[in-house]
Amino acid sequence: MEKRRSRVNIPVHVIVILFGIGSWIDINGLWVELPIIVQHAPEGWSLPSYLAVIIQLANLGPIAFTLARVFAPGKVSEKVVIYIIVVIGAISCLLLPFFWNHTSFLAGANHSTALLTLTFLLAFVDCTSSVTFLPFMATFSAPYLTSFFIGEGLSGLLPSLVALGQGVGGNPECRNVSYTNSTVVNGTVKNITEYHNVYITKDPNFPVEDFFWFLFTMMLVCGIAFVLLNYLPLARREHVKVTEVSGDAYNAVPSSENGHSGENGYSPCSNCVEMQSTKSDSNINTPTASESDVDVLITKKSLSRGGYIYLLCVQAWVNALSNGVLPSIQSYSCLPYGNTAYHLAVTLANMANPLACFISFFFPTKSFVLVGVLSLMGTAVGGYILALAALSPTPVLLGTTGGVFLVVFAWIAVVGLFSYVRVTIGSIFREEGQRALLWCGVVIQAGSCVGAIVTFLFVNVFPMFQQNDPCDL
Repeated sequence: MEKRRSRVNIPVHVIVILFGIGSWIDINGLWVELPIIVQHAPEGWSLPSYLAVIIQLANLGPIAFTLARVFAPGKVSEKVVIYIIVVIGAISCLLLPFFWNHTSFLAGANHSTALLTLTFLLAFVDCTSSVTFLPFMATFSAPYLTSFFIGEGLSGLLPSLVALGQGVGGNPECRNVSYTNSTVVNGTVKNITEYHNVYITKDPNFPVEDFFWFLFTMMLVCGIAFVLLNYLPLARREHVKVTEVSGDAYNAVPSSENGHSGENGYSPCSNCVEMQSTKSDSNINTPTASESDVDVLITKKSLSRGGYIYLLCVQAWVNALSNGVLPSIQSYSCLPYGNTAYHLAVTLANMANPLACFISFFFPTKSFVLVGVLSLMGTAVGGYILALAALSPTPVLLGTTGGVFLVVFAWIAVVGLFSYVRVTIGSIFREEGQRALLWCGVVIQAGSCVGAIVTFLFVNVFPMFQQNDPCDL
């Protein structure tokens, strides 16, 4: 029997990367644009707290998809869902340039209703992509999964680089502007001149609308890449057939053993294999020796109950801070130091996330002690950020270069540390099987949701954080 040669299909790898970029690029892009948007939004510095809650509410998407898969197995297609969410994402990005600054009067105040609504749709798309894109990638051989994760990392890196090029126009200025009013007193016209300090913002290198057009273009590219992965002959030759029966372990067997024809015993697709679950039931044949060399996943139960609970608690805490609490008060911790500090903190911290994941790939660890130490370090840095936000609008080292450097560095450090911890815990649970990954996902979403809601209350209902006009300082 002729042996199949392993091939590296560069064009397909590129298409997979482009597809992966669409997973979170719109929400990542919207977030790095906040330093400009908060200058115009009626919510002001509290806008990030609104977005943090909305993004957590958008988890209704993956919840609905998961329930549909459980209660209607075989009736929900990942491909159909992906087409739907990519279209929704593209349309939402298309509407952003026209409506992002439209407001409505609700609950006694103006709100960015269009922006908040479109943010929910984009977050719905991105959250749902987390449970649909990866199952779709199971139709490709293993090396393409790495390309997908590269694309997913670029979904945070690319908008950050574009936002750095866009800039924020520097820090705002306070100018003394005179206003002259003419009044008539006893038949005599008198001019009354009044002087006011005015908050003047500078324009970035290109407007917000152009940035949103960039996001729309990238969602179109993601959609085109998905179509190519399904219908381009070059990509279809890289498909594998996947049959999920049950359990955490899968075994790949030559397709000739499953009734497929072919001169050499393989299906017409030159490197297709059939994926089927290996179970210990008596009515299932034990894999033969020839099949053992193609096992693709072996479960390993090694965590003690205490270690299991410990990692779940750390994961919940880390995600509560990194996805809920800290993003909600980022503007309060940075804007007192100026728009430039806020801009650098948002964009560079967003780039630290894929960098930390990249480091964890080459320097993995399973040390509970290291996970705990890094979590404590991240919590300490997060405490510093919270202190700055609580002291707003007059935090420590205000008006100094050292203050700007520390706040930007703190944001890069906290995102990098927490990202490494999240990936490490996820990797440990991955070896424990699907049930462990399920609970890991549950505590991630629960921690993020609780953190976002609690912080929203302290920002908007029981105001602990203060916004101020720099002209009043």
